[in-house]
Amino acid sequence: MKIICIGRNYTKHIEELANERPEHPVVFMKPDTSILLKKNPFIIPEFTEEVHHEVEVLIKINRIGKHIDKKFAHKYFDEIGLGIDFTARDIQTQVKEKGLPWEKAKAFDGSAVIGKWFDKNQFGDLNDLNFSLLRNDTLVQDGNTSLMLWKIDEIIEYVSKYFTLKIGDIIFTGTPAGVGPVAPNDRLAGFLEDQPAFEIKVK
Repeated sequence: MKIICIGRNYTKHIEELANERPEHPVVFMKPDTSILLKKNPFIIPEFTEEVHHEVEVLIKINRIGKHIDKKFAHKYFDEIGLGIDFTARDIQTQVKEKGLPWEKAKAFDGSAVIGKWFDKNQFGDLNDLNFSLLRNDTLVQDGNTSLMLWKIDEIIEYVSKYFTLKIGDIIFTGTPAGVGPVAPNDRLAGFLEDQPAFEIKVK
């Protein structure tokens, strides 16, 4: 399986990091070793001094597809979830300044939190989903999929031009505003339409 991530998909997040608004979806990958194992804490890597949380809606691919038209994209996933794309922001800033790839900042071990999966049919409009992240019981990120620059079906269409999607692949759809640093002893809890999706500790 592979993890495909979409960057810069919410306007206010683009603005908070002073990035340029992209003409097309920004795509990067995480290896399977980036998945934080269930019930494990997130351990801040020794090579960074600034790790940020980025909460995101996830989709899990359920069939093989290539060059998928967006009108058929809904057939390629049955489940949605919530996760965190942990980012070593100081490393990312360094590599961005030099025009280098982001993998050291985005794809390190444990950098992908994958929460509980939900049947997509239990929700109404997937383009109007509320989701949030609490840090130590304080709301830090509060998003809605209606604010995506590229909606879920458009993301599947775009990504499948470049990569064959396979069963079990996971797509991170981008983070809203409110990203920020985590510290040892933090507790992070994610909610999708007020339903608990994950809870992790930071060490």
